[in-house]
Amino acid sequence: MKCLLIASESAEVLFHWSDREYRQNIQEKYGVSQEEGEGLPAFEDILSTLFAPIIISCSTLEDSYTSFTTENNHIYVLHQFDECLYIAVNGDGEEKEDDLRRKLYVLKKMVEVMFGMVTLSGNLLRKELRPQDTEQRARLWNYLQSLLETYSLLRENDQSFLVEAVERLIHPQLCELCIEFLERRLVQQLNSSVERAGEEVLHAFVLVHTKLLAFYSSRNASILSPSDLLALIVMAQNMYPSNVELDDMSPEDTESTSGSGPESFYTPEPSPSSRSSSSSEKVGRGETPVFEFVDPEIQMAEDSLHTLEINPPDPASPRRVFLEVSHKDGLYPMMPHSMYCLSLWPGITLVLLTKISSSALAISVYKYLEDFDKLEKRLHEGHGAPASARSPLNMQDIRSKMDKFIKSLEPHDLQYAQLQNVWAEFKSRAFSRAGSGFNKDLIPWCKNMKTQLCGIYRQCFLTGSLSADVNHRLSAGLQERAQAMVREKLVDWKDFLLVKSKRNITMVSYLEDFPGLVHFICVDRATGQMIAPSLNITERATSELGKGPVANYIKNKVWALVRTTRRYLQKGYSTVTLRDGDFYFCYFLWFENETGYKLQPVDIPVLADDSPPIGMLAYDYYNRLLRYYSKNHKGENVKCYELLTVHLGVIPTEIILQHCRQLASKLWEPSRNPLL
Repeated sequence: MKCLLIASESAEVLFHWSDREYRQNIQEKYGVSQEEGEGLPAFEDILSTLFAPIIISCSTLEDSYTSFTTENNHIYVLHQFDECLYIAVNGDGEEKEDDLRRKLYVLKKMVEVMFGMVTLSGNLLRKELRPQDTEQRARLWNYLQSLLETYSLLRENDQSFLVEAVERLIHPQLCELCIEFLERRLVQQLNSSVERAGEEVLHAFVLVHTKLLAFYSSRNASILSPSDLLALIVMAQNMYPSNVELDDMSPEDTESTSGSGPESFYTPEPSPSSRSSSSSEKVGRGETPVFEFVDPEIQMAEDSLHTLEINPPDPASPRRVFLEVSHKDGLYPMMPHSMYCLSLWPGITLVLLTKISSSALAISVYKYLEDFDKLEKRLHEGHGAPASARSPLNMQDIRSKMDKFIKSLEPHDLQYAQLQNVWAEFKSRAFSRAGSGFNKDLIPWCKNMKTQLCGIYRQCFLTGSLSADVNHRLSAGLQERAQAMVREKLVDWKDFLLVKSKRNITMVSYLEDFPGLVHFICVDRATGQMIAPSLNITERATSELGKGPVANYIKNKVWALVRTTRRYLQKGYSTVTLRDGDFYFCYFLWFENETGYKLQPVDIPVLADDSPPIGMLAYDYYNRLLRYYSKNHKGENVKCYELLTVHLGVIPTEIILQHCRQLASKLWEPSRNPLL
C-alpha cells in the first residue's frame, strides 16, 4: 500500500507512482461513491480529487503540517519544494515517517538530476513533468517510476545504498591499473578525437554491479560529489540491471540463453559462498526482478514493475544529467553533462560523463538566478538593492552584464524575445526616473526574470530529444571503440570481477584479529566511501554467517541498526552502544585531521523530527556536519568517519571497544585500499 505523488499548487498531478494494492484500494473506495451505471474515471483524476483538500490546505495554511496518520493507519508525509508539493503514503505499516521522507528527498534529487535548474521554476517544471503528449508523458513517468523502483531495491539489498556511500572493489593493483588505463589511453584518446563533436570527457568510471572498480577525472574537471555519483549508479543500474539468473547459471547454460546478439557473454558459476545482497538483481530491462530472498515489500515492487514497459534506449544515445560543479569562483549545482552508459558485459558497465560545448551558458544563467533571488529577498526585507549598504549586489554591474548576455543569445528564438521584453520592463521599472525603483513593487518582475532565465536554460539543455542531436555528442563509432578498448583491457579479469563483486570483503580475514566480530560497516564521510564485508543471504550460499536464514537474520539486524543510529544522530548523539539478544551493537562518529589524529569531539546539532533525512544521496548531511565542525579548525583538512559493528553478546564490553578502536585504524590503511 504505497504511493508517491508530485502535485502543483492547483492540485494538478505532475507525477505519481503507486503499487497495485494501493490502486485497488483507492479504486474500490471510489467505486462505492459512484452512481450506478457510471464508470470509474482515470486513476490520475481519482488521485487529483482525493489529494486536492490536502494540497489546497498546504498551500493556504501559514503553518502547514508535514505528516499525519489517518484512522485506518495510513501514514502521509508531505514536503513543499518550491512550488510543488511532494506526498508519500504508506498503508501497510512497512515504512515509517523517516522512510517516506527519505523517498521524497530521493525523488526530488532524481528530478533535479533529470531537469536541472528547470526545477527552480514551478511553471516550467510542470511542463517537463507533465508533457501534453500522452505517450511522451507515459515514457517519462515510466522512466522516473523505474528509477524509484531501482533505488528502493538497492536500498533494501545493497549496503552502500543503506548507508549512502560508494563501495569500492578492494583490489589495489587492478584498481590502479584501470585508473592508469582510463587516464593515459581511454580519456586521452576520446578527447583528442575529432568525433567527440565538441564534448569533453570529464569523468570515466567502471562499475561492477553497483561497486566502483576504477574512477578517473580529467585535470580540469571538478570533483564528482558522492550524492551525484550515487544517483548516477542508480541510473546505470536501472539501464543495465544485475541478472541473478545469469549469475547462478553455469557457463554452458548461459551460452545457450544469452547469445541473442553477435556476441555472447556469460558469468561463471560463483564459488559456494559468493552470493551477496550487494546488488539490485533484476531479470532484464522492464521485466520483473528475481530475488532469492523475498519480503513483502520487494514482492510488491516486483508486481508493480509489470506495468512498466520501457523500450531499451539507443545505446549510442546519451542521457542529459545535471550535476554539481565546483569552480574557483564558487559552487554551481545542476550543470549540464551528457552521460554515456556502455555495457561491457552483463554486470560490468563503463560510464562516461562529458562536458557539453554550451555548458558555460548554464553557469551564466545560475549566476543571474542567484542575483535576482538575492534581490528578491532584499526587497522582501524592505531594503532597496542599490541604496542598501548591506546589499552585496551591484545592480549597475548586473545590468551591464545582463545586456551583454542577452545580446549573445540566438535572436530568432521565441524564448529570447520573451527574456528581452521582460528585461526591458525590469530596467524601465528599476532604473528609469519614471519607474518605481527598488521596492516591493519590483518583486513580481524579479520572479518573472527568474522564470525567463530558467526558460533559456530549458531551451538550451532540455528542449528536443538528445537522440536527435547527433551532431553534438560522441559518435557511435567513438563509443564503440571506447567499449572495445576497455573490454580488451578487462577481458582476462571479467570473471574474477563478477565473483569479486559478490564477496568484495569477507569476515574470514578479520576473525583472527577480532574474535567475536560478526559484521561491520566503516564509512569515510569526507570522500563518501565505505568498507563492509559482503552479506550472503541466499539459500544456496554458505558463508561464515551460515546459510540464507542466518545471514538474512544478521542482515535485518544491520539494517535496523542503521535506522536506529540515524535516529540517535538526529538527536545529537555521536556514540551509541546497545545490546540486542545475543548481539552487541556499537556506533561511533568522530573527526580526524589529515594526519590521522583524532580531534576533540563536539556537540552534534540536534535536528527537528521533520528535518531532511541523514545521508548523502538525497541531502548531504555529512558535508554540512563537516562545515559545522571545521569552523573551529580553520586551516585543517577535517575528515569524518562512521563505524558500525556487530559483536556476539558474550564478548566483554571492554574487548568490544578495543576492537572498534583497532578496526577503525586498520581499515583505511593505504596499503589495503586504493584512493578514489
